[in-house]
Amino acid sequence: MNASSTPLRDQVRALGARALAASRTLATLSSEQKNAALLAAADRIERDAPAILDANAKDLAAADANGLTKAMKDRLRLDDARLAAVAGGIRQVAALTDPVGEIMDDWSRPNGIRIQQVRVPIGVIGIIYESRPNVTSDAAVLCLKTGNATILRGGKEAIHSNLAIAAALRAGFEAAGLPADAVQLIDNTDRETVRHMAEMDDYLDLIIPRGGAGLIETVVSLARMPVIKHYDGICHTYVHRDADTDMAVALTVDAKTQKPGVCNALETLLVDATIAADFLPMVAQALRERGVELRGCPRTRELLPDATPATDADWRAEYLDLILAVRVVDDLAAAVEHINTYGSRHSDCIVTRDAAAAERFLAEVDSAAVFWNTSTRFSDGEEFGFGAEIGISTDKLHARGPMGLRELTSYKYLVRGDGQTKA
Repeated sequence: MNASSTPLRDQVRALGARALAASRTLATLSSEQKNAALLAAADRIERDAPAILDANAKDLAAADANGLTKAMKDRLRLDDARLAAVAGGIRQVAALTDPVGEIMDDWSRPNGIRIQQVRVPIGVIGIIYESRPNVTSDAAVLCLKTGNATILRGGKEAIHSNLAIAAALRAGFEAAGLPADAVQLIDNTDRETVRHMAEMDDYLDLIIPRGGAGLIETVVSLARMPVIKHYDGICHTYVHRDADTDMAVALTVDAKTQKPGVCNALETLLVDATIAADFLPMVAQALRERGVELRGCPRTRELLPDATPATDADWRAEYLDLILAVRVVDDLAAAVEHINTYGSRHSDCIVTRDAAAAERFLAEVDSAAVFWNTSTRFSDGEEFGFGAEIGISTDKLHARGPMGLRELTSYKYLVRGDGQTKA
């Protein structure tokens, strides 16, 4: 969208009108037509790679000037490999089964009426996100595959990258005969654009905010349409008294340090009191070798006196950085209580050789994804086999956890008869 003297609200609503028109075309497309458009978009991403990387360099220069953290800059950064992964991700989505048109249920009534429940697109989806330019592609292609039009509003940190990626996608879709307005990116990062999106329920069927608590709370308070929240990733690993300690160290290090600036990274480590004296020095050494700052409860600091004292705020913190809160807990029940009190219902793990303890943890932790002996970094749409993901929902309705293609559909009932009446 090009900036103009037109009032901002009218600019955003104009996007909504165009998206609604595009969605009506998209809903009628065959899987073959949508897949051809996705493949064309992947080709265009590769063709436009130099321009996209140049745009990303502008965003990275601004990030340096504005003092963004190392983790935030890593979320923002594109390079040849990451851009190739974006194109590869689009092709992966094209290869996935299209859920639209799937018959979810089919039955007949005694009066002869036949009823089918069939998956259909949602319509027009608004997605508000921060800093990660690959989300521009992930969101657009998943929506396209499911016959939805989308309006994207990225953060100011990635504005140049987002615009370049969206332009490439639009060009690819248009080259394949689809409306370019299947995906539109708001080029104005004024906060008022969020308000205008949230208020246009005559155009948007669903809005999905991905970002910090402030953004999500703002959208929820303003939205006139359904919201699916992608809240903080306050992820936990609980090291049970019967854990394989070598495994527990490896899983902790991976979950915290493999990519600390993402929502499925570990933020709080819970350690059973029975093994704390042996385990905490082991895991602390491994974490410190990777530059992790530890913030511990009083019982943790008795064993790790150089850990920073943890406050109550640390148990609710999504650091997105090389910082880890550590707490010693009495038993499994105390671990579950901590997670259900302080967590964000995102992704949590137990490390144990005790199957009964693991099954209890899996059942009692109220999170979208609960893991046994597996890094929380696997809480991801691609790792789940969904291809790209729209994000990880911390809601319970209508989608929970990694959101793939099925989560971007609704359903309707097709009712067929031969003249039946109620009279």
